Amino acid sequence: MKSDRLVAILLMLQRREQVTAAEVAKELEVSERTARRDLDALGMAGIPIYSIQGRSGGWRLLGGGRTDLSGLTASEARALFQAAGPTAAAQGASSDVKAALRKLVRALPETFRTQAEAAAASLIVDSQPWGGDGSVSAPPPFLDILQDAVIRGVQAQLRYVDSAGKESERRVHPLGLVVKGARWYLVAHTETGRRTFRLDRVISVVPSDAPVHRGDDFDLTQSWRDLTAEAERRRGVVEVHAKCAPEGLSFLQTAVGDNLEIGPVAGDGRIPVVIRAPSEYGIAGHLAGLVEWLEITSPQAVRTHLAMIGAALTTRYTEPAGETRSEAGLAPSPHFGPLNGAEPEP
Repeated sequence: MKSDRLVAILLMLQRREQVTAAEVAKELEVSERTARRDLDALGMAGIPIYSIQGRSGGWRLLGGGRTDLSGLTASEARALFQAAGPTAAAQGASSDVKAALRKLVRALPETFRTQAEAAAASLIVDSQPWGGDGSVSAPPPFLDILQDAVIRGVQAQLRYVDSAGKESERRVHPLGLVVKGARWYLVAHTETGRRTFRLDRVISVVPSDAPVHRGDDFDLTQSWRDLTAEAERRRGVVEVHAKCAPEGLSFLQTAVGDNLEIGPVAGDGRIPVVIRAPSEYGIAGHLAGLVEWLEITSPQAVRTHLAMIGAALTTRYTEPAGETRSEAGLAPSPHFGPLNGAEPEP
């Protein structure tokens, strides 16, 4: 118990720079006599602690409370928090991990703390990847440079290629990084507001010394939630209502990923579902193979597209193998594309 008290006193000294025996006694719930003995014991153990006599006296650490109890260098502390921060921030992270990080922050010298805490908050891992793809790609080329800019809080000049293939150069205020599935994103403030940039489309990054403007209330996790919610609203322009047999639900989830809302089991044993998709024709193509388990109830346009697809399949596969679509009198095969391909773009 005494060793625990001594560590606690050291942490108090680092937070407050100076403590009195009365403050130590109240914090640790011991007598002032015990608190004085503990303070003396720190000095006898070789800790650079000294006392100041008088009305405004107390105990202090040499160097203004900057003794590093962890033994870490500044770069080591930053690297540790870069690795551990996303784990602690992730949903379901162990309370022990969070508590350990809080204790380590208090044990770091004041000069280390700001960047260590910034490193922990610089990156989040989104556990809901686009389209159900949970793989994570290799770190993109400019990840380290951008994370350094986020941690140091400096602006950067970005050369970037957008989704239309247009190249531009932009001044950005890097606010944080996100890994979602196989994609890495930069969340940044720009002259047109808060935007996201896919890191695999970044051509070059030149950090500056100008400080980032982020606002006192900025929170990376909440900001990313807002951005992805807006992206989902943009990409899910069609709502398809259907009933799914329980044994087909896993196939449906695989087909449409995160664009699925599942309701309670109905009286006939089937499960009501709502599927959001960019287009009626595209979602019809995705769902055509699930006809054994899935009945589309609305909109009628999707039902019509499914009927047309079914007719085309019947015609196709009643013809001899090898005959072309034009020879069979059929229109060219539609290209449905990936249902989950939409992502938040700057």
